[in-house]
Amino acid sequence: MTRDTLDGVTATRRQALRVGGAAALAGLAGCTALPSAPNAASDGQTDGPVAVASFFSFYDFGRQVADGTPLTVENLVPTGLHGHGWEPNASITQRIIDADAFVHVGEDFQPWADRAIETLRGDGIDTALINARENVDLVDLAASLDSEEEGVGDQRGKDPHFWLDPQRAKQSVDNIADGFASVAPEHAEAFRENAAAYKTEVLDRIDADYADIFDRADREVVQLAAHNAFQYIGVRYGVEMRPLVTSLAASGDVKPADIRDAARVIREHDIQYIANGVFEAQRPAQQLVRETGVEAYFPATPYAGVREEWVAENWGYEEIAYNINMPTFEVVLGNESPDSAAPRSGWVDEWQNFESI
Repeated sequence: MTRDTLDGVTATRRQALRVGGAAALAGLAGCTALPSAPNAASDGQTDGPVAVASFFSFYDFGRQVADGTPLTVENLVPTGLHGHGWEPNASITQRIIDADAFVHVGEDFQPWADRAIETLRGDGIDTALINARENVDLVDLAASLDSEEEGVGDQRGKDPHFWLDPQRAKQSVDNIADGFASVAPEHAEAFRENAAAYKTEVLDRIDADYADIFDRADREVVQLAAHNAFQYIGVRYGVEMRPLVTSLAASGDVKPADIRDAARVIREHDIQYIANGVFEAQRPAQQLVRETGVEAYFPATPYAGVREEWVAENWGYEEIAYNINMPTFEVVLGNESPDSAAPRSGWVDEWQNFESI
């Protein structure tokens, strides 16, 4: 472990940066104002090790793996923001420096996370790096992607949104469990037992329920007024997921040609309802409702962020699957009407043609 002398007191490199190095990190990321991130320790003080995660899905997997142990898992993505396409300020890098472990999504997915990792390595900081994407079998980028899209660094030409497939998500749960075991080896057995239980009791059940929804569907095409993040759903369950925003990032532009192509698909397949990203612009979806035979749009999310009410209800990957994505897929596939697919009272009023948060 690298150590510096600080006012005559021996301290770890992480401690030295905590005391005096934060200002040097100000140029590391954008200066966007940072709302409070959900589920973080309120005062930064915990009795055990702390892991921070760069993406909501893997924060949630991490807290399931760490359940019942002294390890605390924190989500770095602020409530209400999509986990892919925002630029935090330097306080986020400082939180990573202060943590015992950093769970990230691998190279070239979140540039700010890549820069933070470079800082950790360059300064010899001993925060453990846990790559949730390691050893995951990725599929090729969708043909609908812009020609400039190249995929992720360690697997060029591959789609990084693997966690939408519950079976592929299992590998990331194991990666996180192994990473936590290296940080707190005395709890390794608990981490791996929790991971095994979550994979069997939650991810396998989600997979089976998704499969049932898509097996019952007569439609084979889903039109989304959202970015290109849902291909793994299509690959796993045998349906064509057609994004309106053809880039990998949620902030991608919608071109007139994209609108025309979506209108053609809607017309040819007699599509009545479409899905749209919870944390994405609603104007393109509203345009399709105005200009095509689409009656309404409903929510879908690649588990990339959370709303305030979801945090209040302690929703994770599992709850979002059952309360947001599954009922929407029932509707857009024509299996059920919006009212019959609603998982709870008021769902249709809340989500039919919903507005951006």
